[in-house]
Amino acid sequence: MLLERIYDEDLAQASYLIGCQASGEALVIDPRRDLGEVLSRAQAHGLRIVAVTETHIHADYLAGTRELAAATGATVYVSDEGGPDWTYGPEFDGAVRMKDGHCIRIGNLTVEAVHTPGHTPEHMSLLVTDGPQAAEPGYLFSGDFVFVGDLGRPDLLDEAAGGVDTRFVGAQQMYASLRDRFLALPDYVQVHPAHGAGSACGKALGAIPSTTVGYERAFAWWSHYLRNDDEQGFIDELLGGQPDAHAYFGRMKRQNREGPAVLGTLPDLVEYTPDRLRQELEEDRVILVDTRHNSLVHEGTVAGSLNIPGAAKTASFGAWAYDPESETRPVVLLADSDEDARRMRDHLVRVGIDAVRGWIGSLDGLDLVVPRQVSPTELDDVDHVMLLDVRNKTEFASGHVPGAHQLSGGRVLWHLDELPERGTIVSYCQSGVRNSVAASALRRAGYDVAEMEGSYQGWVSVPGNVPAVPAER
Repeated sequence: MLLERIYDEDLAQASYLIGCQASGEALVIDPRRDLGEVLSRAQAHGLRIVAVTETHIHADYLAGTRELAAATGATVYVSDEGGPDWTYGPEFDGAVRMKDGHCIRIGNLTVEAVHTPGHTPEHMSLLVTDGPQAAEPGYLFSGDFVFVGDLGRPDLLDEAAGGVDTRFVGAQQMYASLRDRFLALPDYVQVHPAHGAGSACGKALGAIPSTTVGYERAFAWWSHYLRNDDEQGFIDELLGGQPDAHAYFGRMKRQNREGPAVLGTLPDLVEYTPDRLRQELEEDRVILVDTRHNSLVHEGTVAGSLNIPGAAKTASFGAWAYDPESETRPVVLLADSDEDARRMRDHLVRVGIDAVRGWIGSLDGLDLVVPRQVSPTELDDVDHVMLLDVRNKTEFASGHVPGAHQLSGGRVLWHLDELPERGTIVSYCQSGVRNSVAASALRRAGYDVAEMEGSYQGWVSVPGNVPAVPAER
């Protein structure tokens, strides 16, 4: 058996290539839409991808299941559990729809679908038996069910998919899935989750790539609740302290259930000249994405541009600032080279931003503006109608600038009703990176935004400034 973990640091997401070297066949679990890495790894090992599956309808990225099947001819396998609200759409009509216990054969390997609801109602984990080595399963691909040291959050359907109080049923299902499915496995079973540290699909994910059933049984935060048969204590702790869900998660849920568009071979990117870009910007035909660090953006950028720093977090921040369901204009990236631009495009398609047209290597020759900033020491003297904290609600709860309104950067464009229509908004995050992304998106939407220099770190460094902390209820 061959096992390769393909990890995306941007979205903290893991895909898996599992191959039977005897037959030369492979299965891919939870692929992303840009296929270059998984195809090259399969080729390097002499494997033919014959099957592709996903553990559940994902919220944080656009699954590449249909993309990979179209490129390789692989058979698609998806969950058929969870009820009609969580049934994959007609774009998956050619897929094998799996009930609990369904087995996929990949050469000498057996992959069994195990229904593990909690994070989502249709969630499947995959138990793999390496036939030549053992008669029993040795590997669990747990998706967003069990992470290293944590569990998939059961509140995303409420936070991002329009659900109402589904978190309580989800938490009960998570408890039952742990008790009846996960803890029924032998301690030696290796656990390979779909996400690592930094994902918003849980609140305390570990950075170690994998774990075992025995380790989680002994040391996970939830284990003593199961040992003590304390379901309510488990539910209370699981639901408490979850981070904000990014608003784009709702779009991901819909698109993944319906079936993401198949991209196929992408066109070459256009290298823009300053004259061409200036003309298309003046005609409002494209949007410039300034991919530099916010410190450089603050020295001068193009009016109306979006600050989406590349390339490490292009997908994460891109989905905060650009909504392809409401924005029709294509994107031109500030990039060092065509290769750099293509790499950033690969990140953006992971969150369904498919409208990257071209790139430009420099802002020289373009008219620039300097985004407005406010020093923390000048804050009281600036006429503003709102002080906006775009950090996560858990960060806000640990301390914030007195009088601030919290609305995380990944939600601002979808909650404009919380913002004043007129007047200056002064915004901040922890260090300034997220604030620059959110502020650029709000300026493009027509808001007057001034960024606090140094953000929260700058404000707390001023002698005499005392953070506010929400009163406990």
